[in-house]
Amino acid sequence: MSYVSIEGGVTAAQGFLASGLYCGIRKNKSKPDLALIYSRFPCSAAAVYTQNLVKGAPIQVTRRNIADGMAQAVICNSGNANTCNADGEEKAQLMCEAAAKELNLQPSDVVVASTGVIGQILPIEPIQEAAPALAQALSETGSSDAAQAIMTTDTVRKEVAVEVVIGGKTVRMGGIAKGSGMIHPNMATMLCFLTTDAKIAPAVLDKALREAVKDSFNMVSIDGDTSTNDMTAILANGAAGNDSIEENTEAYETFTGALKELCVRLARMVAKDGEGATKLLVCNVTGAASEDAARKIGKSVICSSLLKAAMFGADANWGRVLCAIGYAGTDTDINAVDVGFASEAGSIEVCKNGAGIPFSEEEAKKILSEDEININVTLHDGAEQASAFGCDLTYDYVKINGDYRT
Repeated sequence: MSYVSIEGGVTAAQGFLASGLYCGIRKNKSKPDLALIYSRFPCSAAAVYTQNLVKGAPIQVTRRNIADGMAQAVICNSGNANTCNADGEEKAQLMCEAAAKELNLQPSDVVVASTGVIGQILPIEPIQEAAPALAQALSETGSSDAAQAIMTTDTVRKEVAVEVVIGGKTVRMGGIAKGSGMIHPNMATMLCFLTTDAKIAPAVLDKALREAVKDSFNMVSIDGDTSTNDMTAILANGAAGNDSIEENTEAYETFTGALKELCVRLARMVAKDGEGATKLLVCNVTGAASEDAARKIGKSVICSSLLKAAMFGADANWGRVLCAIGYAGTDTDINAVDVGFASEAGSIEVCKNGAGIPFSEEEAKKILSEDEININVTLHDGAEQASAFGCDLTYDYVKINGDYRT
């Protein structure tokens, strides 16, 4: 199946508009802090949320709002996570009401999200006052504004879009994401909003989303911290005119494959933009006994602080890879593991059958000095595979998080 990359982010799909502006949540007035996504047509809706027991108030409200499988808009603020506040759910509901009023919707048709500092009371007045201008700014080219408005410590906007032919109709899907620190989703992602003009029932959309998330956002880790506000939500408005996508069909496989491709691209962007990061790390695991084992090993490797630090220093310390495989909790024959490193500068094998082999330290240094590094782990336990996405650990990570709140 073939997916074509296109421009447009969350507004690439027919019928979707977006906007973003500064409303006053952030102290820094140069950064927008309020985003809106709107579909001209009612949508099937699905979402997955953080597994952290401490959950942001917007998650509770969104869960209730899309319990019927329907939504038509997303509103999100940055700068304040609206978490661990006695009035949190009330404020999240008021955000829905503010958006719904301007869009002539019911508040229950709105997905709401917040990101930023935990434990500080969310001032609702700036959001309410900005709602009219936010709605007026909605446009078919507003994806980048929305993507920028949901950023916190992110250094780059994260937006992608693809199109694919399903049942003779061109279906488009796009997304924006934010995430740079406190990233270890274990279910979804930091914040990600996806849109598509495919026609698909809510239950089928939910299944497709979970399949896509499993091999993308669930395979990302920046620092091992699972956020309180993680959410991935998707809206599908059916404007493409395709026959409704059903489970266990070629159309479903095509749709889910394209959605997974979209999510993997966003996941890589999130990992590469980790707080203070200079390199994207991708651990490719092959020859595993099961998909679960491949995922666990991949995540274990990219979560290793020692390995992440070694990659920052371009040090081919492959023993740290083997160490992380050993505590991943899988039944792996550690004496049959091969390890190699690869980048645009070339590739090099450093470990064979669980033991070191001679290699050029100079060549390894050159390979590991690139900004995207593949850590290739070959097992001899089976035929399953998985990839995990992370980043190096730098001095700047500590600097950023030493005064994040103040």
